[in-house]
Amino acid sequence: LLYEHHGEPAAVVQLKDLEVPQLGDCDVHVKMLAAPINPADINMIQGTYPLLSPLPAVGGNEGVGEVLEVGRRVAALRPGDWVIPADAGLGTWRTRGVFPEEMLLKVPSDIPLLCAATLSVNPCTAFRMLADFESLAPGDSIIQNAANSGVGQAVIQIARASGIKTINVVRDRPDLPKLVERLMALGADHIVTEGMLRKPEMKDIFKSIPRPRLALNCVGGKSTTEMLRHLQPKGTMVTYGGMAKQPVMVPVSAFIFRDVRLRGFWMTQWRKDHAHDQGSVAAMMDALCQLIRRGQLTAPACTKVPLQDYRAALEASMMPFVSSKQILLL
Repeated sequence: LLYEHHGEPAAVVQLKDLEVPQLGDCDVHVKMLAAPINPADINMIQGTYPLLSPLPAVGGNEGVGEVLEVGRRVAALRPGDWVIPADAGLGTWRTRGVFPEEMLLKVPSDIPLLCAATLSVNPCTAFRMLADFESLAPGDSIIQNAANSGVGQAVIQIARASGIKTINVVRDRPDLPKLVERLMALGADHIVTEGMLRKPEMKDIFKSIPRPRLALNCVGGKSTTEMLRHLQPKGTMVTYGGMAKQPVMVPVSAFIFRDVRLRGFWMTQWRKDHAHDQGSVAAMMDALCQLIRRGQLTAPACTKVPLQDYRAALEASMMPFVSSKQILLL
């Protein structure tokens, strides 16, 4: 799926037949199996993301493929292995590709296909934010908005496996009871709507669990300001998205009297910073794959779409209140 200039995805993305390049000594020929459509993929095609691929570009930053053939100097991969992108910008919306070995990470092929296809972005983001900003112990709590997003669903499950309680904020919607049921099944402890954040009933939640030391923000605007009220003194709020397209507003009193910390997180930057620290990348992937094998981390709610129906998938991925990730089957 190729785009030659930036614009609205359904208009600029086209299905094209290209020759598969020659296999170099350090290259790997990959048959792509499945690749999701993520918000960052859409932003890259629109030209609004801080990381843009040189045009013409193949869409998609995430997915899983099977190794068909390897160049003679490739050491760590062999035919039959499953691989995912080591970094953003790979262009995963294709049936086949030839990539340098260092652009790929091997993943176990005994995990479900959809888990592998959605492993490198959302679960990694969730894992890092839970690990890197506050030292959380079993019994601690966190609060997050956009709790039904791909990252939100992963946060609920990874926190649950570590004994950390989650307070999950979602937008009010017509099918709210169904969404609440789905997030509770993943292990959410409390689910509140954005409107409830301002209500005195929030105090009832904190009778049974401590106030959170960590808040995860993917929205911005009023949702963030309200969520921040419930953070413990000296707590940290990490912003990793801005779905409301509004700035983060913080009362001065929160800084002065509660000394809250505001941080940002971008998985692509973390990967750049740890490019020469394969140990921490491997440890994270290993921990996530262990959770998947134990059934403690599942793929987000997905809708599988054949590659030729890509236009409908792109349009569906941009609709409001969508709780299902579009996955292209390649």
